[in-house]
Amino acid sequence: MEQLTPAKVTPADPPGGTAAEEEKRRGLRKMKTVALSFLLGATVIFLLTSWAEAAGWPAWVGYVRAAAEAGMVGALADWFAVTALFRHPLRIKIPHTAIIPNKKDALGSSLGDFVGSNFLSESVVREKLSRVEVSKRLGGWLSQPANAERVTSELATVVRAAVKVLRDEDVQAIMEQAVVKRIVDKPWGPPLGKILEGVFADGAHHKLVDLMCDRAYEWVRDNHTTMLRVVSDRAPSWSPKFVDEMLADKVYGEVLSFVWAVKTDVNHPMRLALDKFLGEFAQDLQTDPEVMARAEQVKSQMLGHDEVQKLIGSAWATAKEMLLNAAEDPSSELRRRVRTGLETLGGRLVSDEHIRSKVDTWVEGAAAYVVTHYSKEITTIITDTVERWDAEETSRKIELQVGRDLQFIRINGTVVGALAGLVIYTVAQLLF
Repeated sequence: MEQLTPAKVTPADPPGGTAAEEEKRRGLRKMKTVALSFLLGATVIFLLTSWAEAAGWPAWVGYVRAAAEAGMVGALADWFAVTALFRHPLRIKIPHTAIIPNKKDALGSSLGDFVGSNFLSESVVREKLSRVEVSKRLGGWLSQPANAERVTSELATVVRAAVKVLRDEDVQAIMEQAVVKRIVDKPWGPPLGKILEGVFADGAHHKLVDLMCDRAYEWVRDNHTTMLRVVSDRAPSWSPKFVDEMLADKVYGEVLSFVWAVKTDVNHPMRLALDKFLGEFAQDLQTDPEVMARAEQVKSQMLGHDEVQKLIGSAWATAKEMLLNAAEDPSSELRRRVRTGLETLGGRLVSDEHIRSKVDTWVEGAAAYVVTHYSKEITTIITDTVERWDAEETSRKIELQVGRDLQFIRINGTVVGALAGLVIYTVAQLLF
């Protein structure tokens, strides 16, 4: 089977696009022409001075010829050196030429190692972050209302995107597994009994008892006819009607007096008995197996009810709609609270040195953890990217970026070579 190899990719164009690239290409061609003109100038001078020296011109011609000759040699040597970086000079495959195309992967690996050693070390990251004062700058930025509003808007956008991407059926399944299933599997009796015990001990239930007593009194007061009918219906058939009415009035009056007493007297025996019953019920929910079992039956019946199942099924849809509405409305309570919280946080980061110190410590610790455990993965991005580049195209791109400056090496080589040749020739003439 044929082995598949990763496709080579062309390195991305530099910022600025085609126009900037074309401008750099023109500058490179111009500097190559200038460097070549220095070489041609040295060559012409060398040829003319060689002819003049053979024709018997004065001795100063020899000095010019030596300078031109050395400048020509220097220009050729530096042309070879610069060209060898990007391609084979004159397309002759001389060893150790076309360095960038041939050593592209090794250069990428070395670059990755260099970045990892010098920029992604824990000491460098901690030192840099300590000087930057991240928390103070962040606090000053967040304390500005416009910036807090900007962050709030971005968070709202993220929330909207996340909520819209999530599929309702997936979220519903997660809710049923993570929330509903846990609620169903966990016994309700002991935790409910503990909660009720705390409520009854604090007397927080008294308002509910007051409400029930008020409603009971109002019902008895407003349903005189109903009370009379109930008593009459329960009376013997042989009992005279006026006796039934008298008895019904008596019963109604007693019931009304009783519920009034319960309503107005907080220490009424009925209330005390109810408190005692509720306290015992809270204890039974925690300790009595029979009561706990009945609580589980009630739980199963309640959760199995159609309306409860519909409520569970619509919980995510309701929450989703609330989140979307709150995120989309700039004046919503959610966004207002987030914006205010961000401004407050920014102000505290600016004014409270203790909080700044904590935040800076967290940031440094997080960054140090990342570079300590994932620096190799980060630098792998460099090496892998360079390995995928096409070798020749990479060489052309790099030459386009730095080639113009490298042409000064050729120019300097011509000038320095000429000066060196002149000095050497002069010394030789003086000594010999």
